[in-house]
Amino acid sequence: MRYLVACFLSFLMVTPALAEIEIEEVTSPGGITAWLVPEPSIPFVSLEIRFKGGASLDLPGKRGATNLMVGLLEEGAGGMDAQAFAEASEDLAASFNYKVYDDAVSVSARFLTENQDTAVDLLRETLVAPRFDEASIQRVKAQVISGLKSDATDPDAIVSAAFDKAMFDDHPYGSNYEGTVESVTVLTREDLVTAWKGALARDRIYVSAAGDITPEALAGLLDGLLGDLPETGLPQPQDMDVQASAGVTVIPFDTPQSVALFGHEGIGMDDPDFFPAYVMNVVLGGGGFEARLMNEVREKRGLTYGVYTYLATKDHAAMVAGRVASANNRIAEAIQVITDEWAKMATGGVTQAELDQAKTYLTGSYPLRFDGNGPIADILVGMQIDNFPIDYAKTRNEKVEAVTLEDVKRVAARLLKPESLLFVVVGQPEGLESTPGQ
Repeated sequence: MRYLVACFLSFLMVTPALAEIEIEEVTSPGGITAWLVPEPSIPFVSLEIRFKGGASLDLPGKRGATNLMVGLLEEGAGGMDAQAFAEASEDLAASFNYKVYDDAVSVSARFLTENQDTAVDLLRETLVAPRFDEASIQRVKAQVISGLKSDATDPDAIVSAAFDKAMFDDHPYGSNYEGTVESVTVLTREDLVTAWKGALARDRIYVSAAGDITPEALAGLLDGLLGDLPETGLPQPQDMDVQASAGVTVIPFDTPQSVALFGHEGIGMDDPDFFPAYVMNVVLGGGGFEARLMNEVREKRGLTYGVYTYLATKDHAAMVAGRVASANNRIAEAIQVITDEWAKMATGGVTQAELDQAKTYLTGSYPLRFDGNGPIADILVGMQIDNFPIDYAKTRNEKVEAVTLEDVKRVAARLLKPESLLFVVVGQPEGLESTPGQ
C-alpha cells in the first residue's frame, strides 16, 4: 500500500511555476556540491546523481562492462541479495533507477520524507557495496546477450551501429555501449568490479534534489551517501573530430522499407554559436511537423511518415544528424531532398516567420519540462553536467529570444555542409548504391 501511495504522490506532485523556482547550491562538510529546489508541499523527495564518463570508460576488450555493471547495482548490495533488496525497497515505498549512457552513469532515487534516512542508507549500499553475485551476473548477462542477438535482426539497430562506427571509428562512441555477444560473454566479475570502481568515483559526481528536503538535510546526507566512493576513477576519453567521409553507405537487408541515418560534424554546447544552431535545427528538422524537412519530404512529396534532425552534443564529439525511413523505391528521392534542403539552408538561412515560429516553439515548451520534482531534479543535474550556470533555467529562454536572423544565417553557413553529409542506409534501396570507398 505504501508503495502505491508513493507512486500516486509522484504523479500528483505540484511544483512552482518556472519563474518561481529558486535553485540553491548546497555543499556538504566533505565538499560534495548539489543543487536543490525545496518543495515541502508534498512529503516526497527526488534525488539525482550523475557520474561523468559512463560507458565511454570501458577498457579495451571489455566493451559492455559498464553497462553490465550498472545493470547489477540493484541485484543485491551489502548483506542483501537481489530479492532481499527488492523487498526492502518496496517496504520503504522507495524506487531506485540506474542507467548507463555514453557519457554518464545515472542514479535516480524517489522516497518519502519519513523514510529518507533508511532509503538513503539502502541507496548507499548499492553504490559502495554492490554484491555482483555470480548468479545475478549470469542472469543479467543473459538478458544483455539476448538483446544484442535481437539487435542483429533490427534495421534500426543495424543502421545505428554502422553510422556510429563510420562517425567515430575506434573511439568508444563508435561501438554499442552494451558491447557485443562475444565481449559480454567473456566479462568476469573482476571486470565488473573494475568498471564499478572506474565509473562511480567522487571526482566525477553531480547531484541534485527536489522536494521535501531542506538544504541542511541534503548537505548532511551527501557525505554519508557518497563519501566512501573511490576518490578518482578511470580517465575520460579524448576529444575527437567526426571521422566519416561523405557519401552513401548501403547495408543490404531484406525489408520493404529502408531506414537511413545521416549527418556530419556538429557543434558543441560550449560554442558561442550553440543557441543559433539550436534554433536553426528546429527550423531544419527538429521542430516536428513545422520543420522544413517534414514539409518537403513528407507533406509535399509523401516520401516518409517522419524525418527529423538533431544536434548530438556528446562530451567528446559533436554531430548534426538525422533519421528518415522510406519505401525502398523512394528512399533515394528522400535522400536527395534532404541534401537539397541542407544546401538551401546553408546558403539562405531562414525566414523571419520561421525564426519566430521556432522561438515560440522552444520558449513555450521549455517550462512544461518542469512538471514535477522528478523532472526538476533531472534538469538540475543535467545543467550541472553540461556546465551551465545555476540561473540557466531562468535565462535559457532569453538566450533563445536573443537569436537573430543574421545569427542563424551565419551559423547555417558555418555548420551545414551538404558536401560532407554521410548517409548510412539499411534496406534494399532502389537506385541507390554505396559511394566508392564507403
